[in-house]
Amino acid sequence: QVQLVESGGGLVQAGGSLRLSCAGSERTFSTYAMGWFRQALGKEREFVAAISWSGSITYYGDSVKGRFTISRDNAKNMVFLQMNSLKPEDTAVYYCAADGRILNIRSRPSDVEVWGQGTLVTVSS
Repeated sequence: QVQLVESGGGLVQAGGSLRLSCAGSERTFSTYAMGWFRQALGKEREFVAAISWSGSITYYGDSVKGRFTISRDNAKNMVFLQMNSLKPEDTAVYYCAADGRILNIRSRPSDVEVWGQGTLVTVSS
């Protein structure tokens, strides 16, 4: 089973940008749909974005549409989340996720196979 390690979190001012990265451990990485979730302190986990194994299909949560972009590089076993126009309400721990089915990531997170350990993003006002 693939293992996931996120990086790229940090402190940024409102209106700024960050790029999160998620590295997968296995050569089977390219067979997984990938996604990002986030969880703010005291709040429930929230779907952020998902991408199919080929990169041809993407989904975004309503709160990030038009600001965030998910992409992947299967040759490097990497998935990315480019976050622009950041807002204080984007502050959260961001988790990378992998599953054989993109619809699990999009709609059934309790069924998602693999999770990363998370990386903290803090957006100051």
